[in-house]
Amino acid sequence: MTVRARVGLLAACGVLALLVALYTAGKSPPATPLPPAGTVHLGPDAGQDVAAYLAALPVPAAGVAPALVQFAAEQTPDGAAALSAGGTIATAVFRVPLPRVQTALRFEALDPGAPATAALDAARQRAGSAAAADATRLTGRPRDIAAAEAAALEAPGCRCVVALVVRADGSALRAVATRPAVRAVDTAPPGTTDRELALSPLLPEQAPRADPLPDDGPVPAP
Repeated sequence: MTVRARVGLLAACGVLALLVALYTAGKSPPATPLPPAGTVHLGPDAGQDVAAYLAALPVPAAGVAPALVQFAAEQTPDGAAALSAGGTIATAVFRVPLPRVQTALRFEALDPGAPATAALDAARQRAGSAAAADATRLTGRPRDIAAAEAAALEAPGCRCVVALVVRADGSALRAVATRPAVRAVDTAPPGTTDRELALSPLLPEQAPRADPLPDDGPVPAP
């Protein structure tokens, strides 16, 4: 085969490969873009008047939707599971309450295939591991706070669940909102994905405004 013939053959092969690629691309459906992250905010804005926030909460609609269920006081994993009204718990927010000490909000996604109580307990353990990891890398007061958090989260009965993201229909969410242990149910529009949620739960101590809590108290030894 001459050099000119060999070059022609290679060019023809290249054109054929390009045509096959274009055909395949034309037959394949376009990738569905992911929804933008953190565009649906649940919870009060920083510094917002708490009474105004509670008064403006939307009434849950008829369809299934995610809602931020915020507790009047931190709950045990068992107690939090009982307040989910049979909905699917997507995320648990853990916070160890220490008087006049700012502790971390720890957001843990739950295994959707596990029973609620078991999933919340596993999430508690992950939150404890995260606090212990913080204690090893921080210094001074932040280290002491993280160590106290880790010690508290070791207990299965730790009262440290401050909020849940629950997916349920409107009637179930309206029933949850009437429970004495529930301070607020902030519902997203039906169809909202977990990726779209931005969470800032109302803390039990926050009143009359959603301001940062004081951080001048002694840190208990773990």
